[in-house]
Amino acid sequence: MPLNEHIVSSYEDELTALQSAISEMGGMVEQAIQDSVTVLLRLDHAQAQELRLRDKDIDATQQRINDMAVSIIARRQPMAADLRMVVTSIQVANDLERTGDMAKQLAKRALQIESLSLAPKFYNGVKHMADLVSRQLKTALDAYATRNAQAAVEVCGRDDEVDAMYNSLFRELLTYMMEDPRNITQCTHLLFCTKSLERVGDHATNVAEAAYYLETGRHLGADEQARQQA
Repeated sequence: MPLNEHIVSSYEDELTALQSAISEMGGMVEQAIQDSVTVLLRLDHAQAQELRLRDKDIDATQQRINDMAVSIIARRQPMAADLRMVVTSIQVANDLERTGDMAKQLAKRALQIESLSLAPKFYNGVKHMADLVSRQLKTALDAYATRNAQAAVEVCGRDDEVDAMYNSLFRELLTYMMEDPRNITQCTHLLFCTKSLERVGDHATNVAEAAYYLETGRHLGADEQARQQA
């Protein structure tokens, strides 16, 4: 193989490896969120401890992605779409690491709650919110992997639904606390848990915005504002 063809092949391999690492980290984080919600609703303290330790693997993967991206920029000097891909990989890895932190926080709160004695409607609400943010995260990651700008727009458009669900659960928890002061401790922990899920939705939106930028070279917020003014 001629030298220049070998260099191009190697460069493509590095970009593919970077994309694969993002997919790997996304899968780890998706699983962590699902497991952490299960741990919370079951108050499975043993599994909660395991989940907290698993966060180190997510952090290590983020560091590996950052190292790969910096190396590519330094040695390959990518341009145009390749540069967008490398730069957004750093941004996406950061949002995934923060999402992993939210899973760790859910596990941490589960360890601090001795028992849950609220109405079944609340647990169904938490499960529904967790399902929603999990779908948001998966769709955003798929949009990033497939360069699907329209799917990215749809993820951002559904973020209000996540916020509305958070506000509903927030009000419900306040009601439980006012009805019985004995509920205050566990409800306070659960308030932080629902906020963590709301933050997962925010990070999914950030990933979707990165996907939009990766495909179009434009920022979604600026395009939306331009459409509104047109």
